[in-house]
Amino acid sequence: MLGIEAARVIIAEALKAGAGMKPLSVVVLDAGGHVIAFERSDGASPGRFDIARAKAYGAVMLGMGGKAQMARAESQAYFMAALSSVYEGKILPVPGGVLVRDGDGGILGAVGVTGDTSDNDAEAALAGIAAAGFRGEA
Repeated sequence: MLGIEAARVIIAEALKAGAGMKPLSVVVLDAGGHVIAFERSDGASPGRFDIARAKAYGAVMLGMGGKAQMARAESQAYFMAALSSVYEGKILPVPGGVLVRDGDGGILGAVGVTGDTSDNDAEAALAGIAAAGFRGEA
């Protein structure tokens, strides 16, 4: 189960993994796209919550990590633009939105990280997810 305790571990470890990066913001969503927890590093800009949430929301709503979403946006821009309308602009198809899967592959939720490069954001999310005992899909 992806509850508050696991979310706290994910956030703490993602921030730890990003210690040498620019200030990060991390959000954890449940399988329904609802916020379980959020934290931003000192120095992170306040607008980062919306970016982190959009990365994670796209992952959980579409069932694919940010890297797969970006590839889809590059190959089918019209489709991702339409999805953005469907989800009222609440998705951001770039790395840093990472699915959280259980041992059987079921989707438990998603993590969104923002603040550094999108690839570094995804790596920080994966570190947090692994530390909580789950499998991440970037």
